[in-house]
Amino acid sequence: MAAQFGRRLRKGAATTAVAAVAVAALSASQAPGVNDHGRQTAADATPSPEASASDGSATGNSPYYTDLPPLKSPNPSPSTGPAPGGTGATESGIPATVLDAYKKAETTLREAKPGCNLPWQLLAAIGRVESGQARGGRVDADGTTIKKILGPQLDGNGFALIKDTDDGAYDGNSSYDQAVGPMQFIPSTWAWAGRDGNGDGKKDPNNIYDAALAAGHYLCRNDWDLSQQGDLDRAILSYNNSRDYLNLVMRWLEYYRKGAHEVPDGTGTLPGNRSDDGAGASPTPTVPGATTPAGSTPRPGPKPEKPGTPQKPGGGGTTTPKPPTTPPGTPSTPPTTPPTPTDTVDHLEDAGTAKLTAMAGDAFGRRISTRAETEAGKAVAKVRVRFTIVGDTDTTFTGGEDVATVATNSSGVAVAPALQAGEKTGTVTVRATVVGRAVPGLDYKATVTERAADALARTGDAALTCAPGGTFANQVELKATYQGAVADGVAATATLIKSADDPTATDKGPYFKDADGKTVRTLTGLKTDAKGLLKLPKLYADDTTGTFLLRVTTAGGATLTVELTVAAAETSSPTPSAGPSA
Repeated sequence: MAAQFGRRLRKGAATTAVAAVAVAALSASQAPGVNDHGRQTAADATPSPEASASDGSATGNSPYYTDLPPLKSPNPSPSTGPAPGGTGATESGIPATVLDAYKKAETTLREAKPGCNLPWQLLAAIGRVESGQARGGRVDADGTTIKKILGPQLDGNGFALIKDTDDGAYDGNSSYDQAVGPMQFIPSTWAWAGRDGNGDGKKDPNNIYDAALAAGHYLCRNDWDLSQQGDLDRAILSYNNSRDYLNLVMRWLEYYRKGAHEVPDGTGTLPGNRSDDGAGASPTPTVPGATTPAGSTPRPGPKPEKPGTPQKPGGGGTTTPKPPTTPPGTPSTPPTTPPTPTDTVDHLEDAGTAKLTAMAGDAFGRRISTRAETEAGKAVAKVRVRFTIVGDTDTTFTGGEDVATVATNSSGVAVAPALQAGEKTGTVTVRATVVGRAVPGLDYKATVTERAADALARTGDAALTCAPGGTFANQVELKATYQGAVADGVAATATLIKSADDPTATDKGPYFKDADGKTVRTLTGLKTDAKGLLKLPKLYADDTTGTFLLRVTTAGGATLTVELTVAAAETSSPTPSAGPSA
């Protein structure tokens, strides 16, 4: 299963080998090349070499179901009934509420992030691999799972080590994190990625509508375009950082693209094989005396040896139980867990972040860098640093998120994604904290300035003339630029001034009209359009003749003064009449 930024799950060599062989076998059995929709198949779509999940995984790289889709393409007939545990057409059946949640998430993301091109089939593929479509659609009418779906505790024993980050609020475990819900988010990821998908005012990882929408936003961050194979690979790897996982999700994605149908809730097929060699989630511990959080999947314990069991060839004879090495009654010493990199972090330091300033609507040219250090000032690698934009602002990270989690590199440095300035100007605070470690956060200040122009020019050169009491035939149109580029959305003011040396508004000569038809000689609240153009309203003239000045100024200091002429129309002198002829 799986959903968060964490360490890669270390699977046993045998498990990895079996999964690789299974995927290879399936690849060989299916036709290579392009499918009937013109897309690459998973066999043909080799993961991009540069694709990686630099910021961890949504699931903490928890275990997942490894069942492969059937070799035969789905083509269910109307008479095909659901058959839990079956194969073939039933594998393409998705429980009604679960399918509805996937499709609603796709619709929402199509509006919120149209450039992402998220297909609902990708959510279905991940949901199949993570939880078997919410355990075959065992959800209530609101989409909340009947029983919690929990991954094993991430205690470093065969899995990643992620100590508790939510005080057990989501997973009921105050010692270690566990992946939660049908899309298997770990608590520290859900804290920032969670969404309210069913409009009930809550963000519940156990609700398929909330979880599906959160998964969609998670996969669409970083400006990824999921119609491009490289970005699709990166998005899937960011969910669970495993090439086997990527290949498996791609298989199910292509399978669902070829056909899927709705089945009643609770009747979906249940997978049986998992990447941790378990046989599915079970609340019952398999090792006597072991305790496992409800709903989690225990790891099978070692099989006890039986006296007299023949040894492997070359061993000679049978095994003989060895006497205990410690006297009976001696208390056992509990194993000590070595400190994780996170445990050694004492504080965060700025790693040379430059001054952060950007104009509204622009991307910041600099990025925030934070260094995790021990008490002695030594760099700490492989630590997850969470960057959170706080306060009332519409500035976000690239991709539209206000939270990002990044792992420190070998130098102990985590570099936040680029900031994208919103329209609200002023100071923005970005707070860096260590995930899983209660050390003081580090605040960074970024400044968003108003949109500006440094140059204005008329778009035409036609003379601006008018007769007294008339209307100017040509309207004034200007173009604003900033450092040679189009300056869109820039505030401007237009004033009919007294003279070049006196910028106050005149009380005679040309004028504009307001909505009520009244005379105005100063216009405020003007803005350039997307092309940097500003077209002023029509100008009118009173009975005063002469040359007048119109001055336009913008945020950023750009100024342009335009001459207006009001003159009476020239009349030709009458031709003298000829006198009487002599």
